[in-house]
Amino acid sequence: MVKFSKQFEGQLVPEWKDAFVDYWQLKKDIKRLQAAEAEAAGVAATTPLSQCQAPVAAAHWVMRLPFLHPHGHHHKEHGAIQVHRKLASGGGGGGGAVAGEVYETELVDGGAGFADGEAARAFFARLDEQLNKVNRFYERKEAEFVERGESLRRQLQILAELRAAVVAEQQRDGRRRRYGNGGDSSPPDTEDPSVSCSILHGDQSLRGTSEQEQEGQEKLTKDMIARSPDEGDDDQLTIPQELGDSGRLGRPREEAANTRPRTTLPGGRAVTCQGRSVRINIPVTTPTRTVTAIRELLFDDMLSQSRRSGSANGTKCSDKLSINKRKVHQAEKMIRGALIELYKGLGYLKTYRSLNMMAFVKILKKFDKVTAKEAQSIYLKVVESSYFNVSDKVIRLMDDVDELFVRHFAEGDKRKAMKYLKPNQREESHTTTFFIGLFTGGFAALFIGYCIMAHIAGMYTQQSNKVYMATSYPVLSMFSLFFLHLFLYGCNIFMWRKTRINYTFIFEFTPTKELKYRDVFLICTTSMTIVIGVMFAHLTLIVKGYSSCAVQAIPGALLLVFLLILVCPFNILYRSCRYHFLTVIRNIILTPFYKVVMVDFFMADQLCSQVPLLRSLEYLACYYITSSYKTQDYGYCTRVKHFRDLAYAVSFLPYYWRAMQCARRWFDEGDINHIVNLGKYVSAMLAAGTKVAYENDNSAGWLSLVVIVSSLATIYQLYWDFVKDWGLLQFNSKNPWLRNDLILKQKYIYFLSMGLNLILRLAWLQTVIHPNIGSLDSRVTLFILAALEVIRRGHWNFYRLENEHLNNAGKFRAVKVVPLPFHEVEEN
Repeated sequence: MVKFSKQFEGQLVPEWKDAFVDYWQLKKDIKRLQAAEAEAAGVAATTPLSQCQAPVAAAHWVMRLPFLHPHGHHHKEHGAIQVHRKLASGGGGGGGAVAGEVYETELVDGGAGFADGEAARAFFARLDEQLNKVNRFYERKEAEFVERGESLRRQLQILAELRAAVVAEQQRDGRRRRYGNGGDSSPPDTEDPSVSCSILHGDQSLRGTSEQEQEGQEKLTKDMIARSPDEGDDDQLTIPQELGDSGRLGRPREEAANTRPRTTLPGGRAVTCQGRSVRINIPVTTPTRTVTAIRELLFDDMLSQSRRSGSANGTKCSDKLSINKRKVHQAEKMIRGALIELYKGLGYLKTYRSLNMMAFVKILKKFDKVTAKEAQSIYLKVVESSYFNVSDKVIRLMDDVDELFVRHFAEGDKRKAMKYLKPNQREESHTTTFFIGLFTGGFAALFIGYCIMAHIAGMYTQQSNKVYMATSYPVLSMFSLFFLHLFLYGCNIFMWRKTRINYTFIFEFTPTKELKYRDVFLICTTSMTIVIGVMFAHLTLIVKGYSSCAVQAIPGALLLVFLLILVCPFNILYRSCRYHFLTVIRNIILTPFYKVVMVDFFMADQLCSQVPLLRSLEYLACYYITSSYKTQDYGYCTRVKHFRDLAYAVSFLPYYWRAMQCARRWFDEGDINHIVNLGKYVSAMLAAGTKVAYENDNSAGWLSLVVIVSSLATIYQLYWDFVKDWGLLQFNSKNPWLRNDLILKQKYIYFLSMGLNLILRLAWLQTVIHPNIGSLDSRVTLFILAALEVIRRGHWNFYRLENEHLNNAGKFRAVKVVPLPFHEVEEN
């Protein structure tokens, strides 16, 4: 049977761990009491009591019957303990739980009935502290979720009205087309007053509009994470006051009738409408939205100028505000995502309540067992009546979210709604483990056979077949580096899960579609078994003297097959994961135009460690596309200038992409640290450039420049690794030279990791030293150094996500905050 402490640790919300009951510290206090009770029992057994002493000693161990005093806010139960309930601020009468309560426990007779009264007082003081902490956290999170729920209810009301307005506009367009064609003699219907408005002149700046948008968002959602507003797709729409859902959100009709809000769009467009005025803000996260935002900004400027000229000529300018159906659809997706995240957060809070309640039950049961007291029944009455246990707002809000989602996004189908709100986790199969073992054995056997064949044929030495080493070996090295990196990612997933690092939330993966570590290991072992098997067969043909075009094309065909599998449109072989990978690569390539999220820059960092792979891929593409394999002219792609320049450009691309991501994040967030981080990648590009120049001109001047630039870039990178990415080297922390919060218990591991990262960061020295390992070909030496860089990156990944997880835990951020599309605009 699983111990409760293990069950408790396995089910708690990782980001809220510090807000849960500190069950382990309470167990330590219980052990201290147990040791005191055992010592007292030993003394009592060796020291007989006199007849006059026995009744007195026994009286201390008699549990007093609980008795509740009906005075004010005190639970005065005559027993081993008395629990007092006080209001932290203000006061109030009545029974039941009151928000802001503080509990204090007092031992009857000063703890004389306990073997160690001081230990008992310390235990209940800690227990009170934990109960007060749980109540405060639960109340705060509950208030945040309730406020978020009210905001989403308003958003849904606006969305419903916009849908109706879109339908009305489509009907009017249809009537206009019919009248234009002379199909009806009756006049067109009057315009729907719910969407009528006039466009007037305004001169508010874009900065002022952004500030107003940010203020409106803060009013709608108080738990939004502070960030700079996106200069995105903005549009103004009128929403009538009669939204017809319990009237919670609307202003009084009299106020609405007398109020005519006026706001300004980027470029100077102002919209004055009946009822309330809102702005649709779709974040600029894709190139299409970026181009659209720029186009609309320019159009608004021209429109504003025309309004000014029309006003100067005394012409009344009025136009109808068109409703963009595409924006309404995007707003619908944003609200749906926000509802899903809210439902997830409410589920976490429900788990928080049940686990903490169980923790109080278990620890009090242990206390009674150790001390032979009956404190559990007394204290549990207090816990059961405390705020976190009696409040039902979370349950009711979950039901409301469920109902709203079914009505607005599932067409009344509850089962369809549950696929989004409560997705079923994919179960791990033992079949996967079996095939991992099977393909691991196959890979080991084929790899040993390949090594023996290569040794017999004299491959991978300085006198080896140059055609094979220049054309076939890059294929094997490229696959080896890629799947080594993927294998290390599987190891990262295993360690993240073991240490309760919520990588799924950090990367914003879909829980039902993410790769588990067993899936990653299966992909690696299966793929490398196929690669080694094909390369073994190819090497056998080469050794036997076959050198036809078909034989030379085998490595290229193998690469082509894997690329086709990667883009295969059929729902096989982890299609959702393959397409997500391609989406991330697309986002990296088009970095300035896509909003950068965690998974994007994390993947770009991985590419910075795979420059040899990218150069091999560029060379192989050139070799097979130009049909050089037919003539075995392996030097063609290195002789032609534009191909050689392309190879150099490939070496810079990962650093350029990463630098552009830093620039985009600085533009979005305004954090100067992103500019400093950009400098790190610029220094890496400078170091790479000096190395390329040194390869072309082995002079002492270039050598000195390589050493200086590379040394400065390495120091820069090491500082960022240790201080920024890993959060270490904090001199004032309680863990010297580390940080306050550590997930790994063995502190020496962090120091060893920093030392290992330092050593592997010095791989650039091979450019200066030109090391050779025995008679091995220089390409093999470069492959070993490239593999060490991949290993360094896999090692770096764990600590990078550990630091990110601790940052989330420090802010108790367990669910994603989705920006809301509609922002109410107040009258200036």
